[in-house]
Amino acid sequence: MTSSPIKSYLPWVVATALFMEQLDSTIVNTAIPAMAASLNVTPLSLKAVVTSYILSLAVCIPISGWMADRFGTRRVFSAAVAIFTLASILCGLSVNAPMLVAARLLQGVGAAMMMPVGRLTIIRTFPKSQLLAAMNFVIIPALIGPLLGPTVGGLIVHWLSWREIFFVNVPVGLVALYLAHRYMPDYYGDKPRPLDLIGLVLFGTGIALLSWLLEIFGEHRIDGTSFAVLLFISISLLAAYAWHSSEVLHPLLRLTLFKIRTFRVSVVGGFVTRLGVGGLPFLLPLLYQLGLGLPAWQSGLLMMPSAAAAMGMKFISARVLARFGYRQVLIVNTVLIGVTIAMFSQVGVGTPLYVIVAISLCMGFFNSLQFSSMNTIAYADVDKSDSSMASTIASSMQQLSMSFGLAFGSLITGWYLGDMPQSDRAMLSTALHHAFLTLAALTVLSSLTFWTLRRDDGESISKGTDSDEEDAADVKAQAVVQTEVQTTKG
Repeated sequence: MTSSPIKSYLPWVVATALFMEQLDSTIVNTAIPAMAASLNVTPLSLKAVVTSYILSLAVCIPISGWMADRFGTRRVFSAAVAIFTLASILCGLSVNAPMLVAARLLQGVGAAMMMPVGRLTIIRTFPKSQLLAAMNFVIIPALIGPLLGPTVGGLIVHWLSWREIFFVNVPVGLVALYLAHRYMPDYYGDKPRPLDLIGLVLFGTGIALLSWLLEIFGEHRIDGTSFAVLLFISISLLAAYAWHSSEVLHPLLRLTLFKIRTFRVSVVGGFVTRLGVGGLPFLLPLLYQLGLGLPAWQSGLLMMPSAAAAMGMKFISARVLARFGYRQVLIVNTVLIGVTIAMFSQVGVGTPLYVIVAISLCMGFFNSLQFSSMNTIAYADVDKSDSSMASTIASSMQQLSMSFGLAFGSLITGWYLGDMPQSDRAMLSTALHHAFLTLAALTVLSSLTFWTLRRDDGESISKGTDSDEEDAADVKAQAVVQTEVQTTKG
């Protein structure tokens, strides 16, 4: 059975890595206008700095489960933290936009191994009846990143330079490496499986091309015919992967897991929901700084209430889910998120700050409950032997949806803005307001995906209905297998 010290310290190991990742993401979003001015590019065109990172995550996450099974969770997790920290230094040393994008791609490679492997380790260590509490514990410290990120980023940009924001990751990365070395369990796969190289090429190329098309479409740098041809190629590659995965014994992503209703609804519903909310971290700083004319540090402060509310929700989300169930929570909460996004369309120059703070609190509160629900019900009916594959698919789709959501939000804003200059504060604010309404409508529609859930779905997690003895036996059996595998490898 997994030792008590491991269960006590493992959530802190994963939380430290997530803290670094979230801190980096929120700092970068706040600094986008300053980066654009320094590198002589338009703010909307710098979405490549954000999308390249998320794109790298989406392409590389599919091999994270295979790497963890093959090389062990401790080694892969530690290497991921080291790569992320090194890439952060390279981001700070970048002298132009292409170099910064390249460094962000490398940073995404590290994050692609760090996040899903950490989540996988949690799933393999804790029984389902303890999974929600363990996941919430991990997320609470990690949410300190978004809480501090906008403020720290705003202050750094205001007093120093945007380059210094990336160096914040260095001490945090060193702490994460130390904790991983001391307390990260070293799980291996029960049965070694070959890497599906053909699947990796098909899926990775198709996803990369599709994300790239979404990015450049908003910049109008490609004619309609070329766009249509490349879009067809991208969709064909993904369709070819779907066929390929059904024909091989060990596919990169085993799509048959989508036959599990709770897993399918979580991943597909989460994908559509994140399309609506994925653009907010990029669009809100633009609204605050370029639309309202606020300095970076004030814009950062306005991002704090959302993170603070998200942390508060983690303390009560387990009780909410136990009381109302996953189905009712996901349906109602998704609609509330859409309504909250629509409220940002009413924020203008004359809007009192306390109103903006109140909207941000609601956004963080509802988003936190939504992600806790979607991220945990995915594993309600998944066997422990499939946990690695399930974590890989869920993480891939999550990051892909955030990438598409960011590109979609920027694309919609650019479409509403038209040929007007981004320096026109009134026109940019109007375009952003229309974009928020569009994203809100999409989010409300995404609530329909959760109607297929049953009232008792997810009770093994929300109410701990699984037998503790049965869970303990599963964990003990898995620990024996891992020990045997490591002994063999040794």
